[in-house]
Amino acid sequence: MIPFNVPPYVGTEEKYISQAIANHKICGDGEFTKKCSEWMEQKFNAKKVLLTTSGTSALEMAALLCDVKPGDEVIMPSYTFCSTADAFVQRGCKIVFVDVRPDTMNIDEKLIEKAITEKTKVICVVHYAGVACEMDTIVDIAHRHNLKVVEDAAQAVMSTYKGKALGTIGDYGCYSFHETKNYSMGEGGAITINTNNEDIEKAEIIREKGTNRSKFWRGQIDKYTWVDYGSSYLPSELNAAYLWAQLEVADKINELRLSVWNCYYEAFKPLVDSEKIEIPFIPEDCVHNAHMFYIKCKDLKVRTNFIAYMKEHDVNCVFHYIPLHSSPAGQKFGRFFEKDVFTTKESDRLVRLPLFWGMSDEQVDQIIETAKSFF
Repeated sequence: MIPFNVPPYVGTEEKYISQAIANHKICGDGEFTKKCSEWMEQKFNAKKVLLTTSGTSALEMAALLCDVKPGDEVIMPSYTFCSTADAFVQRGCKIVFVDVRPDTMNIDEKLIEKAITEKTKVICVVHYAGVACEMDTIVDIAHRHNLKVVEDAAQAVMSTYKGKALGTIGDYGCYSFHETKNYSMGEGGAITINTNNEDIEKAEIIREKGTNRSKFWRGQIDKYTWVDYGSSYLPSELNAAYLWAQLEVADKINELRLSVWNCYYEAFKPLVDSEKIEIPFIPEDCVHNAHMFYIKCKDLKVRTNFIAYMKEHDVNCVFHYIPLHSSPAGQKFGRFFEKDVFTTKESDRLVRLPLFWGMSDEQVDQIIETAKSFF
């Protein structure tokens, strides 16, 4: 069976984990945590990057930095993982779900402004499959209505929009380094702070359980204390060591994933031409990171049969999100703005093919030929 995903492993992870253990520093903010954060700041031209325990905790920090209150509204797509909404629901916010564009599965930027009310405080965009939302339009809307922009860039490490790294365009960006992502630390993430030094200091306090310990470690104060609200969002140094091994060869990982993605894209063009499937669309101003390759079948029935057929032939394919607005929690904590024209319809058609670091040419060929034989 060809698995849907294999967590990335490049070969130097154990060496760096052993080094962290030998340094007697495994609780976080040691050598490898700093290496990872500094690498992202330089690579993405980010003002400040803080490693976190997960993409979820990065989103929770973003919600705290947005200073949302109970009753505030947050606009986002329904086609996303529950963490995108959870971060704001925990602060008492109402989620306003907006329909997606069928071409990219990203939030439809043309619908956002109409969904704004006097209670709206944040626009939270999701860069699905590592493909950028239409950020110029979204940022312009936010500025005109005095709203914060949070980028859920969990799938978008190494992707760009008009030359800018995703996660660095809004007020705050959130990455994930879960085992299913292009670069992994098992469970982990990062938040980018793209605003001002005051927000950076506040983020450090939130991440360090509400203390000013970061200033203490920099020698700016002689002792640290509890100064504000916060939580334990600092990841283990062992996780950071695992991640650092992959960031060292990030371009190589990116190139291999793009190579597989391009093989899929070229191989399935004839099925697109015969209108049997649809494949991803990449807007002109976007550079993606090959986080996933999906196809869209004619409808839910065809998708169900396709997944079963692929599994019978030793290829594990999966569908993706169940739209949040149709879930019990989504109905409790949110509402859908106007009509669900594309979100449910398109999500019912979408199926993801295996794509992971270390795939062999033989595996890629087998997946392509098996998929073609179904259609």
